[in-house]
Amino acid sequence: MPNQNGVLILTWKEIDELLDMKEVILSVESAFKEKGAGKVQMPPKIYLNFERYIGDLRSMPAYLETADIAGVKIVNVHLKNKSIGLPSVMATIELIDPKNGKPLAILDGTKITSYRTGAASAVATKYLARKDSKVLGVIGAGTQSRTQVEAISKVTTLEKIYVYDIDRRASERLSEYIKEKGIASKVNIESKIQNVASEADILTTLTPSKAPILFLKWLKSGVHINAIGADAPGKQELDPEILKMGKIVVDDLEQTLHSGEINVPISKGMMNKEDIYAELGEIVVGKKIGRTSDSEITIFDSTGLAILDVAVGNLIYQKAIKYKVGTTLDLIDILIDIYS
Repeated sequence: MPNQNGVLILTWKEIDELLDMKEVILSVESAFKEKGAGKVQMPPKIYLNFERYIGDLRSMPAYLETADIAGVKIVNVHLKNKSIGLPSVMATIELIDPKNGKPLAILDGTKITSYRTGAASAVATKYLARKDSKVLGVIGAGTQSRTQVEAISKVTTLEKIYVYDIDRRASERLSEYIKEKGIASKVNIESKIQNVASEADILTTLTPSKAPILFLKWLKSGVHINAIGADAPGKQELDPEILKMGKIVVDDLEQTLHSGEINVPISKGMMNKEDIYAELGEIVVGKKIGRTSDSEITIFDSTGLAILDVAVGNLIYQKAIKYKVGTTLDLIDILIDIYS
């Protein structure tokens, strides 16, 4: 258990044992509620681009006023990491006490990132998908797909899941995971994206594409789309015609304009920010209505918010204190000695 001046260090394994998807969804929904009420500070993420390595590094600070917790996440995306035995996404979260600036904890943020991203889709699905939605389509079956499926299954009853990935082995691994967890009674692995899109009541796209892979003509009436893959400038997964026809809900307007699904259509003058219906937080707090008919297409444009990392990081930090998990580092004692 941390002492007064100690910084709590939590590893991936320790965090994995403390994570619970239902708790994470509640924490993420609460963070969106704070954002909708205007009680957060969260500048857009900033990027360092490592073009020679096909990677980037992102810095994401945030302060949640009601929860009274602040922090910053440092996260990378390096698409070639699998070839050297590393995850393509790795992250570290530092929590700060707003009262005095003291560091409280340093957490491995890799799994927290995956969980909070899945939970954000679950919250969006709760408020935007048709209530009778039973079929989920997953396009892109990488690591993130597992928490997407698990989280969405917590807010709606899934009977069938259709999966596509350019690598069939990834689809097979996701299918095995879904069956092991008992999430859906039937899983179909498809060889074409359109086969997934034509069946799904809820679609989640999780690819690093820089050109549209999903088209309007393939979609069912009333589908809800969680557009997750486009999280940096130049990325896009959806045909702009889908965006023009659908109700667009973003996680954060300013951040989405330069790095979300809509960043390419807006930069090309095909859309403007007035085409965005709402931020998800506005719907969560009731400032705007979510879905208004069973036939409309709804789109959640997710870029990944620092407030979610800080909120879930704080959830894990509080549980770690309660259950006496983690290692305390007396970093502040060292600093006090130096500057006293």
